[in-house]
Amino acid sequence: MDQTVLQLRTPLTEEVVESLKSGDRVHISGILYAARDAAHIRMVEALSLGQALPFDPRGQTIYYMGPTPARPGRQIGSAGPTTAGRMDAYTVPLLQAGLRGMIGKGSRSRATRQAMIEHKAVYFAATGGAAALIARSIRHSRVIAYADLGTEALHCLEVVQLPAVVINDVHGGDLYERARERFGRQQSARHSEDCA
Repeated sequence: MDQTVLQLRTPLTEEVVESLKSGDRVHISGILYAARDAAHIRMVEALSLGQALPFDPRGQTIYYMGPTPARPGRQIGSAGPTTAGRMDAYTVPLLQAGLRGMIGKGSRSRATRQAMIEHKAVYFAATGGAAALIARSIRHSRVIAYADLGTEALHCLEVVQLPAVVINDVHGGDLYERARERFGRQQSARHSEDCA
């Protein structure tokens, strides 16, 4: 894997998304939208009713995260990723509306990966367990919709060099699948050596 860290700025263009490959390390700067399950349900309901979302999703990136309350003098509390697979049921309508990027942890369903290829979107992983470190990349946070959901409200985040890794690209690349295949080959080779 190339150790170069690519600098990305949101909103993401189709050209930028097409240039990314699974395994690429990136630093993301610009605006992200933070939303978890409850906010996704409301956004998808709005789209199904032909209503506008609280933000224009075209070219934007959603970070699957619900921050903890900020301590005094901080912009945000812990800001670690949540499991992306929980958002799979709501992802396709957002991709159809123009969403280009998603950040979370864990793998995505086959249907979601196919929709990412079709709609030219990419899935990044942020490191789970590094919530305090990730929070340092967040310069500003404000609730823009669904305030009644508390930490699951829809947030607008201004970020500088938020670290992530491309997991699923628009060419069908899947870093997790590659890693599993490589691990399987290594395990087979070790077992063969043990029997020699």
